[in-house]
Amino acid sequence: MGRPTSTRWGRAATVAVTVVCLAYAPIAMTELWPYASPGAPAPGEWILGRSVSPEFVAEAVRDRMGPYGRSLLPLIVHSVLGGLLMLLGPVQLLSAVRRRIRLHRITGTVFAVTVYASMAGAALYLVRTPPERAFSGAAFWIVLATILVGTVGSVTFGVLAAVRGFPDLHQRWLLLCYGFLMTAPLLRLEWGFLPSLYPGLGILDVNRVAIMHLGSLVAFGALLASRALDRRDTVPGLTGTWCPAPVQAAAHLAGAAGLVWITAAFLDGGTAGRRLLVAYLVPYAVTYAVVAARAVRAGGHWAREEWRLHLAALCLAPAFSAVTVPVLERSMGLDRPTAMIAGVGIGGGMLAYAAVTVVSLRVLHARELLKRRQAFADLPTRPAEGVTATPATATEGRQA
Repeated sequence: MGRPTSTRWGRAATVAVTVVCLAYAPIAMTELWPYASPGAPAPGEWILGRSVSPEFVAEAVRDRMGPYGRSLLPLIVHSVLGGLLMLLGPVQLLSAVRRRIRLHRITGTVFAVTVYASMAGAALYLVRTPPERAFSGAAFWIVLATILVGTVGSVTFGVLAAVRGFPDLHQRWLLLCYGFLMTAPLLRLEWGFLPSLYPGLGILDVNRVAIMHLGSLVAFGALLASRALDRRDTVPGLTGTWCPAPVQAAAHLAGAAGLVWITAAFLDGGTAGRRLLVAYLVPYAVTYAVVAARAVRAGGHWAREEWRLHLAALCLAPAFSAVTVPVLERSMGLDRPTAMIAGVGIGGGMLAYAAVTVVSLRVLHARELLKRRQAFADLPTRPAEGVTATPATATEGRQA
């Protein structure tokens, strides 16, 4: 592990993430104050009202008033602590890169506890609010629930990896965790950007467009950061591949079938469907191009293996979404358009989470294999059948 391989790009990405986090922290901490005390300062609403329109802000407030009113205190806790996490994230990244071990451990403990507390507030809101009555509807509720589970799961695996002495896995899981947390500020950026791209689009439709790609993009960012910080050519004990050519071919075929099905389904949805399809396909194509190119051009065995595993997961994401849609329809009683939006919205993030899981298992398998080889090498040499080993022979066997 070490500093980013490309210093210029690594610094630019670090600065960009830090700026977004620092700018969003006060917005997150004060976002829900007006719901508890009308007229309270809300810089996020002030900025949005001037970048989009006062009517857009009024619609967002009106749509959130009912759902949020039933769980206002847990949501305030979630929002305030979420702002704190925006500040702790850059500290964690910079302390890890600069190897400030003591600072990293202290802030890491605070970060993990804060994640659990913040997500508990969000969980109370989701439990108390029926999906169809949630802000922006059932599809948004499903995506939020999926991000919550992914955030809690990734921070948990990250903590366990640190405790067990696996810094490389710890780093991957915590970067994924922070990627999921970054969906909040990135969604607010899309609130300010998408209405200019689609004039007249309301908050409900803006959220639907945003969830088509947010989960996938933040997971992609976490992958780029993980690979930039990992300069190893190989992992001890790593041999062969878990993603040979037949597996890659099968994943591409399944992904192509899923993409065809998603494209046809969205095209049947008229203008709104085509808008959602563009919001999904363009980021997906860019992500695929980058991951596929890295998988082909990777120099070291370990880098090539990780890129291939993530490429296979990325290919399977559309197929997973296509299979998920009828499941959501039957299990939650959703109509087809809502199930489509939810299924496509969670596919990329869930398969990226699965890819990090497989990468972790790949590393653990390599280390277990290395441990068994070492244990076998340390065994004393057994004498041939019918031959009694002399003390000298026995001693030489133990040394071998």
